Amino acid sequence: MDTNRAFNEAPLPLFTPDGDEAVLIPRPGAKAPSYLADHRARLRERFMSGGAGPMPDYELLELVLFRAIPRQDVKPLARRLIDSFGDFARVLSAPEARLAGIDGVGPAVVTELKIVAAAAQRLARSRILQRPVLSGWDALLDYCHTAMAHEATEEFRVLFLDRKNVLIADEAQGRGTVDHVPVYPREILRRALELGASALILVHNHPSGDPSPSDADISMTERIHIGAEVMGITIHDHLIIGAGREFSFRREGLL
Repeated sequence: MDTNRAFNEAPLPLFTPDGDEAVLIPRPGAKAPSYLADHRARLRERFMSGGAGPMPDYELLELVLFRAIPRQDVKPLARRLIDSFGDFARVLSAPEARLAGIDGVGPAVVTELKIVAAAAQRLARSRILQRPVLSGWDALLDYCHTAMAHEATEEFRVLFLDRKNVLIADEAQGRGTVDHVPVYPREILRRALELGASALILVHNHPSGDPSPSDADISMTERIHIGAEVMGITIHDHLIIGAGREFSFRREGLL
């Protein structure tokens, strides 16, 4: 038997625990196997012809990972990420340190995921800029969910509006822990005066996914409301963003 010839033959394919074929990383400069290139081409074609709607989250994630890992089968990694964080949106918004802790995730993958997340937020924000916010309420809710629904810690944002209810500024006023964020009504109202804002929309998230307000949320909102009234500033709403839903203080009669 020719020993050298035996060791130079193509190795048998390896399989991951979930049954997916795993492709070894080729040497630098090597081309991807033809069947891997065909898989990527088919997946891109399905996306372009049918859109993202019919695609499962792991396949959409594969499309993002293609650019970060050009010559390796990324399906196992896509599934690991979905299993670790829950869904496509949570993968994009996961903290960099947690992403880096997943086997197979390097700086290129983290960067690619964060670029897509930033693009999604910027697109959602563009739909409310320079437009009367109250007449585009659904777009506002979409933006708030895109920007905040999957954050691991609480964040408090204020949308500052002019006399025509057009967005002047969208600013984070505080970031806290998984169940608390420090909020200073005096600082919010001072900033409103600096910007010449006539109205505010308060927004914060609940990482637990349940948008129901706490007693502290209600008390803090009341303090801001009282101070704003003295200064002639309208509080249109306070929105608490949860998992796929939100709580509106205005809608529930708390403002």
